[in-house]
Amino acid sequence: MFRSNRAIRHAARAAVLALACATAIAASAQSLSHFPDFVFHDGFQGVAAGPFNDSDAARFLQQATFGPTDADIAHLRSLVAPNGGAGYQAWLNEQYAAPTSLMTTYHDWVANVLNENTGNVLREAWFLDTLGGPDPQNNAVIHTDQLRQRVAFALSEIFVISDQNTLINQHPEGEVTYYDILATNAFGNYRQLLEKVTLSTDMGVYLNMVSNPRADLSQNRHPDENYAREINQLFSVGLVMLNPDGSVQTSGGVPVPTYTQPVITAFAHVFTGWNWASCTSGNYLNCGYQNGDFTQPMAAFAAWHDNGSDATNDIHNKQLLSYPGAVNGGVLVDGGTPQTDLAFALDNIFNHPNVGPFIGKQLIQRLVTSNPSPAYVQRITNVFNNNGSGVRGDLKAVVQAILLDPEARVGQFHAPDAFGKLREPLLRMTHFWRATGALHHCGLDAGGLHYANQPYRYAGYTTAYGTSDETYGSGVGQAPLDSPTVFNFFKPSFGPSGEMTTRGLLGPEFQIATDSLIVSSTNSLFGKSFNGDLTDTCGSDPIGDIALNRTQDLPLAGTVAGGPGSSSAVLVDAYNKRFMAGQMSPFMRNVMINYLDTISSASDPNQPDARVSRVNRALLLISTSPEYLIQK
Repeated sequence: MFRSNRAIRHAARAAVLALACATAIAASAQSLSHFPDFVFHDGFQGVAAGPFNDSDAARFLQQATFGPTDADIAHLRSLVAPNGGAGYQAWLNEQYAAPTSLMTTYHDWVANVLNENTGNVLREAWFLDTLGGPDPQNNAVIHTDQLRQRVAFALSEIFVISDQNTLINQHPEGEVTYYDILATNAFGNYRQLLEKVTLSTDMGVYLNMVSNPRADLSQNRHPDENYAREINQLFSVGLVMLNPDGSVQTSGGVPVPTYTQPVITAFAHVFTGWNWASCTSGNYLNCGYQNGDFTQPMAAFAAWHDNGSDATNDIHNKQLLSYPGAVNGGVLVDGGTPQTDLAFALDNIFNHPNVGPFIGKQLIQRLVTSNPSPAYVQRITNVFNNNGSGVRGDLKAVVQAILLDPEARVGQFHAPDAFGKLREPLLRMTHFWRATGALHHCGLDAGGLHYANQPYRYAGYTTAYGTSDETYGSGVGQAPLDSPTVFNFFKPSFGPSGEMTTRGLLGPEFQIATDSLIVSSTNSLFGKSFNGDLTDTCGSDPIGDIALNRTQDLPLAGTVAGGPGSSSAVLVDAYNKRFMAGQMSPFMRNVMINYLDTISSASDPNQPDARVSRVNRALLLISTSPEYLIQK
């Protein structure tokens, strides 16, 4: 599969296993001497005044971007005033002002200017936006909206649609339109986002709201309940009542349900009368997707909407969510239009007290830690309920509060054995590409494809198209909008068996850390670490692939001859900052340096430059190490 020889492959894998085992065995015996004294960490200015060092900056960027680069770290540090303060907030303000990278713009360029098939354009566009840099249409346009895209990806794992649905897969123009909804509204209001998602044709297809008709009991026809169920269970309030700190409310020791089946039935009747914008009332039931426009929101058709006016088939005075303060007790009175009834239903959901802790905790889990304290969740709930100016659902305020919370900034010091999260495979890949200065290369202008001289067109099987593969060693079992179910790749409530479950700790990402995926993703990173750089000959592949820029790190890796007299410490320390935010243990650092220092030009006859071998092995060892895999 890979171009490297078998001896190198076995040696690298043996080193991975040795490092993992040694780290695990020695972890309990190692002191936490590499942790600074967090009491004095911020100079009594408050953690939000940072970053106070490069490690702080790198760690913040791991949470807020798709992986820090040395340039990103230096830029964030440059924003800190000499007396402290301004850094994090100044960076956030830059991100709020950055132009939004839109996938539809890229899609339309590929379809209408290059006249190419757009079947893989979602993944090409996603990597362009997440890796950042110049746009292939115009290299003067720079994609810098890392935080917006990072939040959009988090939202895509809450408001799930998937191209594993055949119809969605066949219409990439709908996928990019849906993802742009998430990106455009990432710093907007949750209520507006909820409505945009609800009326998206891709969501309508995925959860059966498109062409959902009012009941006709004479034909035993009833509204589909799929979207009604998931908008409540997954997109807003969850199954059980929550306290503002995310803890479950109980009655007699039993969790209090958020809603009952009749409530879901009522919502299903509300969500009727919406269809493709190109349909008519006369062909509502058989309009078909052939004429559907996947780029436009669904349109309302009053004749097919249950507004309580049909004495035989409609539900009258529909009881939706009932909670203290719910308008009209949550009862939707008869006589509305599809638009007014939808607005009432979405307002009913939006104002439910569960939304703050339910959505807030999941965003914390996606960005910062799998196990936020109740106090952390409570603080984010408070911001969701009121951004300080009386506005509910302000996602920009919520995201900022999540990232600047004291627990986000120094939680790893307070709870080193419980804080953090397992890195998602796809985020490990983006971090790897960004940290190594990777670019697409080797494409050709052949067969009607336009990949030559396009370093920022992120294409190729192992780069983008095959990221969901977990069989042939080139992918990581994950891709944007490619979840196997509406429940995402993993559930936010998942906890792996063993010590974590015994301690009551959650680990959502562990749900996809299967034996096969671990092997596949390790093989994938092996190939990316050892194969290819920007000087490779291109061969005959018309699309080409991405490759890291290994040359940027060669000066850090000692001498060409290598050997014990040429230290690899500078390289290890640089990767410690770039990949691990300075959190590499002294034990791991010593193991890494001692191993890499043994590499010389004579030890690998296929690679006369010891620096190349050291960079290759350092990248693989760190990116597959237990200490890196847990984002602290």
